[in-house]
Amino acid sequence: MLVLLAAFAVLPLALPWLYARIGPRAFLVAALLPVVAFGHALTQTGAVIAGDTPEESFAWIPQLGIDLSMRMDTLGWVMTLIVTGVGALVLVYCRWYFDGGVKPGVGLFSAVLLGFAGAMYGLVLTDDVIVLVMFWEITSILSYLLIGFYHARGASRRAALQALLVTTLGGLVMFVGAVMLSVLYGTNSLDAIISGAASLQPGGEGLLNVAIVLLLVGALSKSAIFPFHFWLPGAMAAPTPVSAYLHAAAMVKAGIYLIARLAPAFADSDPWRPIVISLGLLTMLLGGLQAMRESDLKRILAFGTVSQLGMLTVVLGYGERNSALAGLALLIGHALFKSALFLVVGVIDRQLSTRDIGELSGVGRQAPTLAAFSIVAVASMVGLAPTVGFVAKEAALTSLLDAGSSPEALIPLIGIVLGSVLTTAYGMRFIWGAFWTKRDDAGQTPPVTTWPDPPIGFLAAPIVLSGLTVVAGFAAPLLDVAFSGYADTLPNPFGDEAHPYHLALWHGLEPALFLSLGSILVGAVLFWLTYRARRVPRRILPFTAADVYNATLRGIARVAVWTTTFTQRGSLPEYVGTIFVVFVAAQGTALLAGDGWRIALDAWQTPMQLMVAPIMIVAGIVAVRARKRYTGVVLVSVTGLGMVALFATSGAPDLALTQILVETVTLVAFALVLRRIPARLGEHNASVWPAARAVLAVAVGATMAMVAMVATGARVAEPISDRFPELAYEVGHGKNVVNVALVDLRGWDTMGELSVLVLAATGVASLVFVTHRSDLISRAISSLPTGATRTRRPLVETDQGPRPRTADSRSTRQAWLVGGQRLRPENRSIMLEVIVRILFHTIIVVSIYLLFAGHNLPGGGFAGGLVAGMALVMRYVAGGRYELGAAAPTDAGRLLGAGMTLAVGTAVVPLLFGAAPLTSWFWEAELPVLGHVEFVTSTLFDIGVYLVVIGLVLDVLRSLGGEVDRQAQALRDRGVSVS
Repeated sequence: MLVLLAAFAVLPLALPWLYARIGPRAFLVAALLPVVAFGHALTQTGAVIAGDTPEESFAWIPQLGIDLSMRMDTLGWVMTLIVTGVGALVLVYCRWYFDGGVKPGVGLFSAVLLGFAGAMYGLVLTDDVIVLVMFWEITSILSYLLIGFYHARGASRRAALQALLVTTLGGLVMFVGAVMLSVLYGTNSLDAIISGAASLQPGGEGLLNVAIVLLLVGALSKSAIFPFHFWLPGAMAAPTPVSAYLHAAAMVKAGIYLIARLAPAFADSDPWRPIVISLGLLTMLLGGLQAMRESDLKRILAFGTVSQLGMLTVVLGYGERNSALAGLALLIGHALFKSALFLVVGVIDRQLSTRDIGELSGVGRQAPTLAAFSIVAVASMVGLAPTVGFVAKEAALTSLLDAGSSPEALIPLIGIVLGSVLTTAYGMRFIWGAFWTKRDDAGQTPPVTTWPDPPIGFLAAPIVLSGLTVVAGFAAPLLDVAFSGYADTLPNPFGDEAHPYHLALWHGLEPALFLSLGSILVGAVLFWLTYRARRVPRRILPFTAADVYNATLRGIARVAVWTTTFTQRGSLPEYVGTIFVVFVAAQGTALLAGDGWRIALDAWQTPMQLMVAPIMIVAGIVAVRARKRYTGVVLVSVTGLGMVALFATSGAPDLALTQILVETVTLVAFALVLRRIPARLGEHNASVWPAARAVLAVAVGATMAMVAMVATGARVAEPISDRFPELAYEVGHGKNVVNVALVDLRGWDTMGELSVLVLAATGVASLVFVTHRSDLISRAISSLPTGATRTRRPLVETDQGPRPRTADSRSTRQAWLVGGQRLRPENRSIMLEVIVRILFHTIIVVSIYLLFAGHNLPGGGFAGGLVAGMALVMRYVAGGRYELGAAAPTDAGRLLGAGMTLAVGTAVVPLLFGAAPLTSWFWEAELPVLGHVEFVTSTLFDIGVYLVVIGLVLDVLRSLGGEVDRQAQALRDRGVSVS
């Protein structure tokens, strides 16, 4: 089972590539994995029926007791057959649904659909309650992608977002309940909790009821039970295969599965039956009534699904043996007939480009096979013999009849009978709307809809699913044997223990049979009355749950706008001032409330401090008085350069190197920004409240100084950093303590910093780029003639750009940079171009040296990346945005993604070998030419840092440099003056 789960995680990655080469036939390849999983489940039938439950487990996070444990008991076995069997048929169906050549997005669709099948496979088999929640949320995310497949349509995007918000909100609530359940029982094992092997912690009864309610919120939201029922009809914007699989057989069954899983242990708890039965009945009736008001075939089935999910909730959540037996039969039946009907709608929609019953007439005579199997599926939905729907419906009614006349049994019985009436009515409406010959209001027969015959393979899946409803009906005794393993885990307080109820196609003339027939007859009359009425109002109430959802979203949006308007004034001084005020107030209060300060101060530690500190202080004072922005930026940089001197003379060459590189890159970034804003401070908006700003600045400085002094004197234990030199050499196999600490001893901190850098680069780019994030300048640069590489001739500047020197162009100026000729003459510097041409490659080599030498010498990925970034800065300054495109002909996002992926990979790979994340391995060998060579795998992490830093610098240059240049040029081309 774990191997199959891993296959479901890996195989989808290859499907987009496979689809690009063989087209829709890739779905047939994808269907092989669910077929294998279905076959594996069938091979376990004997063991499951015998009670010898197959189990597999892998300790995933032992510290938290979280295991990848798979357990195939009767309920898990039934759900596995549904998920894999229907999933395989739906994937085969997609082969013809998406026929017509390779289409954009379908390859990714196939991968997501197969991945969803794998997530459901893991959800129904996992025995760990925390892992179950993880699979739960994965299905929500993947369903969002599947529902929003037609992302160009606003309705699809809204439906996908609606489904995601509702189901993930329920999932988050459920996660709290799952954690509470795990804590209360002291285990994550569902089997141990439900079987009673794990005992409840003393005094946990009240908290257990809270946990049950939270778990039910997740189950009800996933299965579209009131008040969460509105997301399912909206999700019909998805392609029909998604509706057939997610919304009939798989995703919506997850909530039903959880209710069935928890019922043996918690059905007798105080909150269980009032929530499950009341909301289930209300959903069943609301869904059935609304299905009678729809004219779209897919929405008829959608509201019908909502109604029957309510019925499943009542029957499986009732918590009694016979109802559980009936519930599993109903679960199988619903998966078969409802997915078959959805696929039938897909065939009709694909062939006729419509699902409106007002536009369909006479299709049944032209497509008798499709109509016949649709009628069989509806017969199972209604509960007609000899289908499995009849067996399940009779069993459900009998279980409630045996419960007696108590309100706890009578109310569900009446509700299910009324729901069956509505099921018959909308079932007949579906058949009439899809296949019957219609008459208009004047009694005239409209033109018959022309029906193009679909490929036989397109009909295979709905025919098989519909036919299985009859096969399952005749196989009722076998289903009874198979399902009893689950049903017997629940009590049977109302039946005969010596002669329990059994599933069968015929039980004789019993009350349940007459109730079923009566509901069918009344339903037929109801359909006839609505058919005669012609026009049926679309709404019962003036508002719906969807209206409440939309109103809630609008309210949240208004509150967000008001909050943003109130707090985000667009004034940077206000933001910074607010932060500083809070800092002074919070830290000042903490300092004043503390006692026993121990402050030990030295006048200085090195003579360099006496030289550098006054310079930094003077530069800060002059920066405050500066009237030009660039002057202020340069003076502020003096403080950073002063720190470089202090680091360098305090035994921290790594910090000094990094600091000077950061100061340089920061100064370049400021210079790029300052080009587009007024040169003088206060030219547009004069500074206000200077006295208040001065007081606040002094307060911040004094508070920070006090915090530093108190913190340095408050240490009572030996600092862990004292052992860093020893750990760096023995654990990290490196002599550079700073670098080893960054990539090994404190790798998680560096991982977080890399994430911040990626977010910063994304934020900068999103503020500047208008239509797209990537810079396309490198693609616009014309490639050099092939002869330039072969002849090694120097390049000269021509009207067509840089070209190899010829006899006719000997007197033409040599081209030192590819993009230099694109600059305006007044912005060019030949001396700078020559220097950059000579030094660029040397600087790149130095950056690589710093990268690999950093484990034992000053350097590392961060410093090396900054040096490489400075080389790119040189190319941009000397040759402009086109030269930058020639120097780095790739998107910055790719470098950021590659670096982050490499860093994360070094954290994940050790897990596969049973080691802790970011564990490094040391390798050394004697090589013939190179001699003694050592390699530590943490170097790979450092390479990821190197790529992320280069990507950040490149993104800043592309956005603040190249894109700003392009926008300025566009303004000049339109005659707008640019300063």
